[in-house]
Amino acid sequence: MLEMPPVPLWYRGSRDHGRFLERVFRMRGTGWGMLQLTANGQSALAAYAPEPDGGLLLHTVQVLTVVGGRVTHNVVFADPRVLEAFDLPRRISADEFRRRR
Repeated sequence: MLEMPPVPLWYRGSRDHGRFLERVFRMRGTGWGMLQLTANGQSALAAYAPEPDGGLLLHTVQVLTVVGGRVTHNVVFADPRVLEAFDLPRRISADEFRRRR
């Protein structure tokens, strides 16, 4: 997995976050996959980026703070050491991903 420097990004509100996601989808494609997790009792997601062969590559773990049924905070971890702590597959085929959901 590539070692990436931290990139602090701040988005306020669903409109800004939506613009960010549009940019990601333009750059990386729209075939992303998400697996539901829990991190320290909080809702979390493992985000898998699409690969050219149709598989998915573990990209980030996102820990969500939910208040009143809405996401109020999203902390994204891309550090390989953090990802390893969740014992998730680094790569996964599209078929295996569908079975895990």
